[in-house]
Amino acid sequence: MASNGTSVPGSVPSDPPASSVPSNGAAPSQPSNGISNDEIALYDRQIRLWGMKAQEKIRKANILLITMKGLGNEIAKNLVLAGIGAITIADHEVVTEGDLGAQFLLTDEHIGMNRALAASDALRHLNPRVAVTVDMGDIRSKGPSYFQPFSVVIATDLDSSTLNVINTATRLNNRPFYAAGSHGMYGFIFADLIEHDYVIERAKSNVNTALKAESRTRSVIAVNTKKDNDKIEQVTKRELYSTWLLASDVAPLPTEITSSPRRRRAVSPALSCLRALWEFTQLHGRAPSQGSHDDLAQFTLMASQKHTALLLPSETLRSEFLRSFLQNIGSEVAPVTALLGGQLAQDVINVLGQNQQPIQNMVVFDGETIEASMYALHCEGELGARLLSAAPQAMHMDTNGNGVPPPAAEPSQVISLD
Repeated sequence: MASNGTSVPGSVPSDPPASSVPSNGAAPSQPSNGISNDEIALYDRQIRLWGMKAQEKIRKANILLITMKGLGNEIAKNLVLAGIGAITIADHEVVTEGDLGAQFLLTDEHIGMNRALAASDALRHLNPRVAVTVDMGDIRSKGPSYFQPFSVVIATDLDSSTLNVINTATRLNNRPFYAAGSHGMYGFIFADLIEHDYVIERAKSNVNTALKAESRTRSVIAVNTKKDNDKIEQVTKRELYSTWLLASDVAPLPTEITSSPRRRRAVSPALSCLRALWEFTQLHGRAPSQGSHDDLAQFTLMASQKHTALLLPSETLRSEFLRSFLQNIGSEVAPVTALLGGQLAQDVINVLGQNQQPIQNMVVFDGETIEASMYALHCEGELGARLLSAAPQAMHMDTNGNGVPPPAAEPSQVISLD
């Protein structure tokens, strides 16, 4: 096994070798242009779904996936089976017995082995045409240039501060970024695609489609008639995004939700609890301990603050829900990781193919209701590529010089777990 911090190539005997990530962070070599007849036969069903042009874009994609726990396993499986060109899986942790419960790419023979390296052989066998590269270095030690070669960067099961650093790097390199995490029956997906254009084909109506803003984040920027069918129009839309720093804490719910008492009651309290968890881990470098009364009291206070700041009714954040959320922190439930991993991977495929509306911008999964609700969380001001210069105005600096969200508002009511 290579030493920690190196990238390990590998392949099954019949495959071309996967290239490693050089020390300067360059990406593995990309597949040549054009799809062979064998590949067309292999990917026939999905080509029928999203078309040959989209499949060609998917085939050229080079994905970085960070952390190979249960959620990472699901994302990697779906992307590899879809026929992406290359994937680098980055994880500096080793396999433990606890990893085996929700990770189908691992066996008990892998215990003590680097987690990414252990999963790589099974990924190659899923689709030998995909170049699989392993990076066993700590992602927190990478500089911004490391992320530049990748088509999409996906970070899973990391603390909020690390997600903020990675997102800043992907913004500097103009690369789409996804963050995701699962905690037992709860989880989330976040997307920062900066500015993403996609084309929707639809039948022409009697009224011409205007070039205009459809919402604060989405605009119609071009309309064309399909070359081989003048009854079909191709509408190009653009979505604008915010950073993790803003969306994870200070961004409010959209006014169409906060202005409706019925819709405010329907917002899952998991969003408030996730925001409390992200702040708690920022402050303490760990999740709240079930055995610590002080931890539970502080987490409850934080969750109440987040709930109030989101303008949600206090009665929807019940003590029973708080207990359930706390009991789920740090655990992995295979059906939940499968659901979140499938949704995230499908969105990546849609973004690469540029033919479907993407996630905008936070999905929260609530196991109590079995719902994955999407919320557009954006602060006032600039969105998209112009947000980067404005972002520092929306953050405070901690004692280490890192950007952190502003303090939360005082709660109108604090729920007790006692």
